[in-house]
Amino acid sequence: MIDVKLLREHKELFYDSCRKRFMEPASLDRFFALDEAWRQKLKAVNDLKHHKNEISIRIADLVKSRSDASDLKKDVRELGESIEKLETELSSIDKERNEVVRSIPNLVHESVPVCKGDENNAVVRYIGNAVVHEDDVKYFKESTPDGSLFTITKNRAVSHVDLLEKLGLIDMARAGKAAGARFYYLKNRLVKLEMALMNYAVDFLSERGFTVVEPPFMLNYASMNAVTDLETFKDALYKIEGEDLYLIATAEHPIGAMLKDEILEESELPLRLAGISPCFRKEAGAHGKDTKGIFRVHQFNKIEQFVFCKPEHSWDFLEELLKNAEDFCSSLGIAYRVVNICSGELSVLNAKKYDIEAWFPAQGKFREVVSASNNTDYQGRSLNIRYRSKNGNQIVNTLNSTEVATTRMLVAITENFQQQDNGGISIPKALVPYTGFDFISS
Repeated sequence: MIDVKLLREHKELFYDSCRKRFMEPASLDRFFALDEAWRQKLKAVNDLKHHKNEISIRIADLVKSRSDASDLKKDVRELGESIEKLETELSSIDKERNEVVRSIPNLVHESVPVCKGDENNAVVRYIGNAVVHEDDVKYFKESTPDGSLFTITKNRAVSHVDLLEKLGLIDMARAGKAAGARFYYLKNRLVKLEMALMNYAVDFLSERGFTVVEPPFMLNYASMNAVTDLETFKDALYKIEGEDLYLIATAEHPIGAMLKDEILEESELPLRLAGISPCFRKEAGAHGKDTKGIFRVHQFNKIEQFVFCKPEHSWDFLEELLKNAEDFCSSLGIAYRVVNICSGELSVLNAKKYDIEAWFPAQGKFREVVSASNNTDYQGRSLNIRYRSKNGNQIVNTLNSTEVATTRMLVAITENFQQQDNGGISIPKALVPYTGFDFISS
């Protein structure tokens, strides 16, 4: 939720931010109309209360002098009824105004490219040495900075679906029968590889000062609505029928809600937390996209980075979270690029977001595997998380980033580490201590 005081004092910033997001400023227009109506109504209430107090003083004087005050008492009763009616109207306006405030998006940071559509995201850098099929060289060069390192091949990598099914590592057909589309059974060494990814990610972040947390896998409405824009994303969330509970879509949500309505000591900040959890998503807006395989699914495991910090440190932490995720990808030997997400693609919470897009040689594309976001004080304000300072209680800033979403990284490993000569999959060296094996074969 945005800072209403800042909105009133610098409304041009918010109108400009809406233009950058390619959004109509209807919510801003509505807020200022309601705010003016609220101010006028409040003035009317205060004027009537003042008038009522004046009459009450006159009544007291009349009573002392044993004079008749019945007419004035009638006026006081009528004023009381008018005040009560106006206060009801004032409360209704205030409630609607607060709802409108929640729909106003965060201010877009000045470093975000102003454009619409993910095809306009700005490439920040490319890292690695991708194996690129000769048919994909043009796309690769157009998608990376000049001089990016890559190796050309004439042999197209095998689809992860085909290879994993051939090796007996997934069963999509039976998952479809048991649960429906976008579900899967992982089997044998692929299960161990997923567990290795999670254990490695936990150790990786623990060594960088993160506290590992396994949160609740469900949240109530109040918590979910505070931590995210529930009205926008409710179609992506699974609601538990008959219960005030939602399945989480990411550990970001329960980790954020963990400190809801709390006041921290300044010395407690920053807080670096690593959430480990399953994630549940309807993928309602992804019909026809990635329908085969395990890249886009309804259920997956993820390790999430989350930071609570003071406002003056949040932009440094965005770079820190991004570096953690980049170092993780590099340690696995996955070529990737970092993109600065354009203004038209940001969620209402984000002031800025980076994506890490790994190279998928079978698909001949860069695909998103990590998102790192700075939500500034927007999420902290909705959650009412503060810290004590010499200037009074201040709202914390919150940031989050994927460390690893296991199914997408399993796809990346399958496509990048498959061996053409024997049809198996090599294990990235960093994961071998966690798997206990360095190769998967039929």
